[in-house]
Amino acid sequence: MTRSVFLAFVLAGLAFAPLAVADEAAAEAAFVRGEYDTARTELSDSKTADALAFRARALLAEAMSGPADPPEDVLHRALDDANVALIMDPAHAEGRLQRAIALSLILRPMSTREARKTGWAEEARDLARGVLEDEPGNVYAHGFLSVWNLEVVNRGGRIGAMIMGAGVSDGRDHYEAAIAAAPDEASVHWQWARALAALNARKYRDEVLSALDAALAAAVDSELERVMQARAAMLKAEMLRDDRRAQEIAAGML
Repeated sequence: MTRSVFLAFVLAGLAFAPLAVADEAAAEAAFVRGEYDTARTELSDSKTADALAFRARALLAEAMSGPADPPEDVLHRALDDANVALIMDPAHAEGRLQRAIALSLILRPMSTREARKTGWAEEARDLARGVLEDEPGNVYAHGFLSVWNLEVVNRGGRIGAMIMGAGVSDGRDHYEAAIAAAPDEASVHWQWARALAALNARKYRDEVLSALDAALAAAVDSELERVMQARAAMLKAEMLRDDRRAQEIAAGML
């Protein structure tokens, strides 16, 4: 390649770079506002692993923000985007996390027997663990595994948890690692409190309330975090009234 041709490629790359950066910034700003369709549209022409993982994240954020269980078709669309991101870059951290989250949400309405047959719970765990092997301080991988452990214990019981290598103490270790890295992350506190309340609100009452208070005290800068704070306020109010009812409510929350 001649020097002039090489220079032309460099200049062409520089010309397109501001547009890509601008698109990413616009997409992230829309995500923060809770405008998830707009966030995805901003990157609709981008075919990078980053863009595909981001679109999966936006779909999952939208699915988790609704008043009802996430629509299965939305979860599968998010899974598809995460899968393509991982085809392009198998080590992509966000792609692995979004696939893990999508799989876990797809498993949610299944019976324990149906869920075991898929093998997706193990895969979701391994995806998050793989992220931590590459990025030991990844807050969201730790946050995911904190909840994963509690939900396996809740659904599988003692024997199921032993088979899957899950435990409340393991979940707590991941929660503590997550908040050590990001103590003001409302979503991490909320998800831990929700999953712990769903497991046994009476037994873990003090710990649940502490995590809910931390979620409520956190400074939030996105609509998704505001949704989670509102849910934390709702669950705390119920915990103070009737922890048995709070446990039932927590089981249906995201």
